[in-house]
Amino acid sequence: MTAERQGSDQQQSLQLLISLHRLLRTVRQAAPAGLYPTQLIVLSQLLQCGPMRVGELAAQVPCSQPTATTMVTHLEAMGLVAREPDPSDGRAIQVTLTEQGRETIISVAHGEAEIIAKRLAELTPEEAAQVLAVVPLLDRLSGQRVDQNATK
Repeated sequence: MTAERQGSDQQQSLQLLISLHRLLRTVRQAAPAGLYPTQLIVLSQLLQCGPMRVGELAAQVPCSQPTATTMVTHLEAMGLVAREPDPSDGRAIQVTLTEQGRETIISVAHGEAEIIAKRLAELTPEEAAQVLAVVPLLDRLSGQRVDQNATK
């Protein structure tokens, strides 16, 4: 790869990142007051993956274990998660999503999806199809496979 092409790729990557950040900022308007983006990530991880230990959550978010512990404590105080003994190791604790937490993250996801749907409706049908066609590629770039049924 030539230095010129590498510079061009980096510039395009930066522009993609900026565009994604702008889009995410727009859809985050659907988040309920008092929930930070990282807390939403914790709730969505628990919805997708099921109960997890705090260390596992920290690795998935990603953040430090003390930060994950603080987030879990706040989410627990809000009634969105609960700490329970790990069935595979009674000495360990795992974090589970409460019914209120499940309803909250699903509501947030649906609110964000409504915003995206409104924005897609502003595009031509061809442009909207182009945007939606990149979803599998974005999933691959993120390193995660998203369960399409998790938020239904």
